[in-house]
Amino acid sequence: MRYQITGKQIDVGEALTTHVKDRLGEVLEKYSQRPTDAQVTFSKSGHEFVCECTVHLSTGLNAAARAHSTEIYATFEDCAEKMDKQLRRYKRRLKDHHKDRTSPVETIGASSYILAADAQDEEAVEPDSLQPIIVAEMETKVPSLSVGEAVMQMELAGSQMLVFRNEKHGGVNVVHRRDDGNIGWIDPRSTGQ
Repeated sequence: MRYQITGKQIDVGEALTTHVKDRLGEVLEKYSQRPTDAQVTFSKSGHEFVCECTVHLSTGLNAAARAHSTEIYATFEDCAEKMDKQLRRYKRRLKDHHKDRTSPVETIGASSYILAADAQDEEAVEPDSLQPIIVAEMETKVPSLSVGEAVMQMELAGSQMLVFRNEKHGGVNVVHRRDDGNIGWIDPRSTGQ
């Protein structure tokens, strides 16, 4: 397994790097999901340290956790505990998912854009153009999953929304967390047209 342990404007020493590899290895070994690589990033936000961890599993799914605390080791321990809890919660579903799938999740490339926020000033001048300002343009992967796998992937990654290709018909679908706490599923092909 490959580890990428970095710090944003923080020096991540050898002792912390070793601790992260050992502890994360223990967590992942319990669930034997054959992870391919892990990315752990430490940063500082005010007086607290922030740890973000993403583990890519061989099945194509990703698990992510984030924690913050005033001590850097405590921050990582909280993050590792969240990762452990997620993997424990989904262990049976991950194993069932792996049995049905003989190859890793197929992905296609897609463009991802970040648009500038609208001005909050009420006296803002009308823009010259209705085209939004693009702040960043990136390449992203769109996985080919079943709806159940997409919901599980969204929850494992801790995200609010996931765009995926529906394995059943190949169309683009979206699952998202609604304001009421439920999960929404958008399938344009199910409109009956």
